[in-house]
Amino acid sequence: MVIPTSVRLACLVLRAWFTLAAFDLILLAGFQQAHGWIRRSTVKTPRDPNVADADITWAVDEACVWYVKRVHCLQRSAVVTRLLRRHGIGADLVIGYRPTPFESHAWVEVDGRIVNDRPQYRKFFAVLERL
Repeated sequence: MVIPTSVRLACLVLRAWFTLAAFDLILLAGFQQAHGWIRRSTVKTPRDPNVADADITWAVDEACVWYVKRVHCLQRSAVVTRLLRRHGIGADLVIGYRPTPFESHAWVEVDGRIVNDRPQYRKFFAVLERL
């Protein structure tokens, strides 16, 4: 049975919304818990040929529009990373910083390519951690 694209994307948006909520609940226990939640998520299934990384990043961006509060880059990137891995796509959550003036940012890379943000972030931010 072939699932229509609109239904598949709607399901991805719904899953993204609930994963945003899960991240918020885990973050209540502290950053260390959220860090472990991301680190423990691994690619356990073969890659789903019906889901592209662009579908997942779009779904998370769409879920952010309907979420109950403003979603910052770390939460958005953590959710993209979890969902990509769940669909068999190896993804890295990258946390970067710029010392002067201090600024930090998080993004997701797949095969060394930034998938949920602008590629120039790699030039302006030093990598603090790669999960």
